[in-house]
Amino acid sequence: MADWSLWMIAAGATVIMELFSGTFYLLMFALGLTSGALAAVLGFSMAVQTLFAALVGMAATVLLRRSRLVPEASQTEAATDPNQHLDIGQTVHVAAWQDGKARVQYRGALWDVELEAGAGAGASAESGQYTIREVRGSRLIVAA
Repeated sequence: MADWSLWMIAAGATVIMELFSGTFYLLMFALGLTSGALAAVLGFSMAVQTLFAALVGMAATVLLRRSRLVPEASQTEAATDPNQHLDIGQTVHVAAWQDGKARVQYRGALWDVELEAGAGAGASAESGQYTIREVRGSRLIVAA
């Protein structure tokens, strides 16, 4: 079997894997593998073919990363990102506060609850409904 056909089989397998992953990065690798096939058709040695495949794949990946097709990483922390924690924005009922902390029943489990910084002094906190603003491990950070 010719070198170029092996490169194209590898590129085809990479495109098939891309269909399952849903990103464009494997397509960039497939583009690199296709350039390796082109180098094979032009008669270059296996080392040069591999170099072409690697360089084109890396360059295509870097260009994709810098393009508008890939959204930038979220600037918010995971603890306050409602896409990471579906609890953010939900409400809990706090029966009593003790030094700015409480225990509440939420989603079938006991959770530690703390007032958000700047939300008020712990001693003056009243019982009632509070909105979850952040999740830190097993602690819910809430505000009125």
